[in-house]
Amino acid sequence: MIRTILLTLALLVSFPAFASETDAELLAMDANWNELRMKPDVAGLERILADDWMLTHSDGRVQYKTDYLDELRTSTRRNSGIGNEDVRVRRYDDTVVVTGTSVQSGISNGVPWNGRFRFTRVWVQRDGAWKMIASHSSRVAEAK
Repeated sequence: MIRTILLTLALLVSFPAFASETDAELLAMDANWNELRMKPDVAGLERILADDWMLTHSDGRVQYKTDYLDELRTSTRRNSGIGNEDVRVRRYDDTVVVTGTSVQSGISNGVPWNGRFRFTRVWVQRDGAWKMIASHSSRVAEAK
């Protein structure tokens, strides 16, 4: 009986440590998304993006996994800088929502671009692995 009580107390005391560790792991997983885009590591991105992944750009344009990866593979799109701020992770069972601000720059179709963007990314756990299913960004208006 005492052994059961001690084990229960040990689990309750250690639970917050597991929870914060999980958040840190989820934040690292999301940060890996940016690292893979900067390289670009198309094979790595292929593994973390769900087959039905959808990207909504800040101009409202929608892009899917195959087209996005082709842009990186052919260097039609090159990211030259990605830095995140105010990143927050929220977990709902097998779904994770990551939000924050991203400062980015790059070249798409020979045209340079840059800006500050608010982002939302959605990850789901499928077959024991986290997969990103959606990413959305909105350009932050410049202060006047």
